[in-house]
Amino acid sequence: MWKRCLSYRDICVFARSRTCQKQPSAKYAQEEKMKNHKIIRNTQKKQKYFQEKEKNIVCSLQTSIAIIHNVTRSYEYKKGGFSEMKKKVISLILAATMVATMATGCGNSSGETTTTDNAASTTTDAAAPATEASDTAAAATEAAGGDYADKKVGVCIYQFSDNFMTLFRTELENYLVEQGFSKDNITIVDGANDQATQTGQIDNFISEGVDVLIVNPVNSSSAATITDKVVAADIPLVYINREPDAEEEQRWEDNGWNVTYVGCDARQSGTFQGEMIADLGLDTVDLNGDGKIQYVMVEGDPENVDAQYRTEYSVKALTDAGLEVECLSDQVGNWQQDQAQQIVANALGQYGDKVEVVFCNNDAMALGALQAIQSAGRTVGTDIFLVGVDALSEALEDVVAGTMTGTVFNDHFSQSHSAADAAINYLTGAGNEHYIGCDYVKVTKDNAQEILDMVK
Repeated sequence: MWKRCLSYRDICVFARSRTCQKQPSAKYAQEEKMKNHKIIRNTQKKQKYFQEKEKNIVCSLQTSIAIIHNVTRSYEYKKGGFSEMKKKVISLILAATMVATMATGCGNSSGETTTTDNAASTTTDAAAPATEASDTAAAATEAAGGDYADKKVGVCIYQFSDNFMTLFRTELENYLVEQGFSKDNITIVDGANDQATQTGQIDNFISEGVDVLIVNPVNSSSAATITDKVVAADIPLVYINREPDAEEEQRWEDNGWNVTYVGCDARQSGTFQGEMIADLGLDTVDLNGDGKIQYVMVEGDPENVDAQYRTEYSVKALTDAGLEVECLSDQVGNWQQDQAQQIVANALGQYGDKVEVVFCNNDAMALGALQAIQSAGRTVGTDIFLVGVDALSEALEDVVAGTMTGTVFNDHFSQSHSAADAAINYLTGAGNEHYIGCDYVKVTKDNAQEILDMVK
């Protein structure tokens, strides 16, 4: 169900393990993701050091990472494991790792010894012969020299005020620039949560002759119309964050169109929300002792499949765990903090102590719910429980402090990078799968500080 993005953030995971599960368990996904992010943060720190202290050293670590980026773009994670090019991928990883190691050695004038979490040694054991690695290293170096400065990228965001999409678009733009695109040729527009407005923006991009379009649709149901427009103009299209339905995605495959979706499966995020509550145990959550869990649900935009799935699967995780549930209130908060605050305030006013859990489809609404909970004199973790999705910094701080039960990390790093990589694949003729997925990460008090350190 969930496929992994083969971005540079995943390369260290692949270097450590030659085998991948078809559908990783929650524990596996979380552990691997956390290891991955740790490695990448360390790598970023090294890059900053070399940039500041050794700008004239041609063997900088940044070059090594660029090689990894470009080498891996053509290889997607497949259901059931690697494709038949498995051996070559591993060889490429070895070559890039060798270059990175050399860069570290010649670039660190302080004499400090650095490691890559044993990635180099593990990869060496699994890799092809050194002669093949040398050949692939040369190919990787050549591939890293791509220049996209003259390519025009149009990006449509459903609404700039959305907290998560703000993180996403910022990281997307930065990553595109890192890959060689000119910032002047990257145009990001605000759909203002109006499909007619966004459709007009897409028409303008087509008229301007952009080379690739990245679209976060206002309404997922408008995907067919958008696709027809863009495909007719012979422009590659990458959908992000809001997934079109299965029928629409099948249409892309049947027609061989240069259209793909990059994002996470919201069923996983909903499942993680429910599991965090179920893991607490009935004795803890069933505050009134009636043998069932009473909850309030605050939904996002009902047009958004993410809202639909998070709502459904958060509750399903409870029933799958053998828990009896009762929905006291299910209202639409449209992803907005102020609307969620009012919804939860009304629910607490109507049902009082009967409310045991508040589910919110995103963290912005969870923050609003927290305001209502505190205003009502309730205490999260003591007489009520609260979970969200996205892992915004403010929400993570609340999880660390114990004023929020948990959230789910919606990895804007991997998603934005993979969207950019997909766009590059279309521009270079490499092509893409029609679905490129990423995993969520369950966040509780045990790992919230670690996630917070990463996203800040």
